[in-house]
Amino acid sequence: MAHTECCDSNKTISLTIDGTDVQVPAGTTILDAARKLGIKIPTLCWLEKISTTGACRVCAVHVEGVERPMTACNTPVKEGIKVTTQSPELEKIRKKTMELMLVNHPLDCPVCDAAGECDLQDTCYGLGVAKQEYAADLERLQIRYDWSLLESDPNRCILCEKCVKVCREITGVGAIETQSCGDRAVVETVSGKPLDCDFCGNCIAACPTGTLISKPFKFAGRPWSFEVKNGICGFCSSGCQIEYHLQNGKVARVTSDDSTYNNGNLCINGRFGYSAFNTAERLTQPLIKGVDGQQKPASWDAALSTAVSATKEIIAKYGAAAVAGIGSPRVTNEESFLFAKLIKEAVGSANLDSEARLGYAQAQELQAKLIGMTGATKSMDALEQAGCIIVLGSDLKAESAGFGYRAIKAATKRDARLVIASARPTSLDKFANSSLRYKAGSEGFVALGLAKAAISQNKAVAAEGLEAFKQSVAGTSFDQIQAATGLTEADFADAVSFINGQVAVMYGFEFIRSVDAAAAVTGALNLAILTAADLYPIDEKNNTQGMLDMGVVPGAGGKDLFGIIDGIEKGEIHCLYVMGSDLLQLPNRSRVAAALQKLECLVVLDLFPTATARLADVLLPAAAAPEKAGSFTSTDNRTQSFTAAATAPGEARPDYIILGDLYARLSGGAVPSLAALQQEIAPVVKKQLEAPVLAFTAPQAHAAGSMTLLIAPFLRHNGSYTSWSANNLLVAAEAVLLLGEADAARLALKEGDPVTVTAAGTSVTLPVQLCAGIPAGLAVAPTHFPGSGISALMVKSAASFTVTLAKG
Repeated sequence: MAHTECCDSNKTISLTIDGTDVQVPAGTTILDAARKLGIKIPTLCWLEKISTTGACRVCAVHVEGVERPMTACNTPVKEGIKVTTQSPELEKIRKKTMELMLVNHPLDCPVCDAAGECDLQDTCYGLGVAKQEYAADLERLQIRYDWSLLESDPNRCILCEKCVKVCREITGVGAIETQSCGDRAVVETVSGKPLDCDFCGNCIAACPTGTLISKPFKFAGRPWSFEVKNGICGFCSSGCQIEYHLQNGKVARVTSDDSTYNNGNLCINGRFGYSAFNTAERLTQPLIKGVDGQQKPASWDAALSTAVSATKEIIAKYGAAAVAGIGSPRVTNEESFLFAKLIKEAVGSANLDSEARLGYAQAQELQAKLIGMTGATKSMDALEQAGCIIVLGSDLKAESAGFGYRAIKAATKRDARLVIASARPTSLDKFANSSLRYKAGSEGFVALGLAKAAISQNKAVAAEGLEAFKQSVAGTSFDQIQAATGLTEADFADAVSFINGQVAVMYGFEFIRSVDAAAAVTGALNLAILTAADLYPIDEKNNTQGMLDMGVVPGAGGKDLFGIIDGIEKGEIHCLYVMGSDLLQLPNRSRVAAALQKLECLVVLDLFPTATARLADVLLPAAAAPEKAGSFTSTDNRTQSFTAAATAPGEARPDYIILGDLYARLSGGAVPSLAALQQEIAPVVKKQLEAPVLAFTAPQAHAAGSMTLLIAPFLRHNGSYTSWSANNLLVAAEAVLLLGEADAARLALKEGDPVTVTAAGTSVTLPVQLCAGIPAGLAVAPTHFPGSGISALMVKSAASFTVTLAKG
């Protein structure tokens, strides 16, 4: 484990800085004490969110009685010391330090992408360093052009190590390190290996010079030539606060300030996924399907009139129940609320649902029943105070990176104990005190094993229904659990032994989409209740929680997602509205495609020409997250509002404007404004019950074949949204099949070889990627690439199922 912050923070130290007395906690540095007084000391290598280095020495100060200058960034305060931060001597020292630093730094500001937002440039200006006083014969170092999305010019590097520490301490990767020493020191990939990187770009944000730059942004323009507007990231469910840098109304770059809730930390999707907004494939004008079956351009009035008249005809002929709607976790709360009003009120149908029906919606229904609320019981930042974090069935950084960063910080800086249970290797395994690698599909038994071990080790607290629960779990032996999971009683006992202090239980994709999801999710909830834990459901997409809060669920007697497909097949549903969802990524793809083609009217609102959009009778181009106003709700129940930043391409409109027009035409009422919608939305009150109730659901053993395929989120993409992002595709261009060495050897497969995966009579061929840590009998494929056809292999919503593999 990494270092632990340890000091007596209850002890107070008194000192004097520039003649002013101040009291600070023990362990505080001189720099932080000065900042408390509003005294600014210049820095280059210091970054508040990482450990100090003291490498640049620009923060030199005098401490009375100490002969040599001290670096303020890493010198802890002592009782009674007197510090001077400003003097002619210190100014001279700092200036000479900068001049010496410039010996190794090229004066290439005119062509450097960091010019105008370079800390080195600003510090030189502040200290009056206008020329190079010293010179040396230097050998130019090779610029690294081969790092996808990043470019590294070591000639500009001042060896502050911010990038190295951010990569190691914040993102938990450690892809780069400082190699050699003296004038040969350079930041390079670890041990000369290829760059094994998340491509989150947090190192670029931390770099105080132009050493590390964004390749997609290179030469796009000077920082001051862009309009900068605040926003909320529209990719994963962490709800990161971001800044859009706009050029001609388009997003040219995304950054985040360290003062934000997410401390300026982003993932590849948040920082680089913006290229999806700018793809030439964006829908830019309404389309109507002609009598020849071809979609043709139309005016907005014609497209809306066509959709409304077809809907009214179907209602008149079959009744309102012949219409259904499928919503999206990508749109704003206001748009989801209005979509629900459109279907339930203007149309009068209770048939409304979304892709959350694949698992997250049912998980939240169980949560509401057992603990009285949906979403997380605490905000994301509370994770940092946990004594033990138990992650069930989730690769946190792949599903919602912000939660992953918080868990890493808790483990490395707060000494939290980390228990990871997953069928596959995850990005947080390296920090785990206990790593439970179970058989895919046995998630219900995994949760049961942990509950039994917690009870046997007296880790369980008093809870309603505890005695009955103990009797229920006693009915399943550890031998049965081992047969299902591959984990022994000792494995569970070891994991539970790390329960300490405040516990956080997090459950994600593998549990929510388990073949035995009811038992798996109920088991996760029971474990949280037993250990009085904070509970965190994890979902990959940005506004799934908000969408459910806004009522995009079936009304009384209405059909859910699966019922809607059944209803189309049976001739009960004739008109379908689809907002921001590609239904051909659902299980049973061929069946869904056939159903959609039976509809008399398919109305689609989307950004991209998805497979579903291409079937639409009326296709309406929508605006992306940065192009509209509204709010998103993260899975930890933080609702954050934002205003429009970018300009939608062509004739594309925000969904709330499109829906408002449809609502007015169908209901005969007025077009609701965004402000009116926001006033109408009732505050969502979520209060955890004082006495959560334990409820046992017996897990069901399933007969697994010799090879199981798990379809799951991968790092470097988010849903299928980023399959339209040229930046993401640079680092993960296609779907691959991850295999362990044992199965690869058995099938005589090497890296890159094609392998055919067959299930339910359907086959898909993917290239093999060897992955250490994947157990024999398991293959893993991503959810992110619609063109791969992987969804055609799925029969049900379960993410793991039996397949056969064949070379070629």
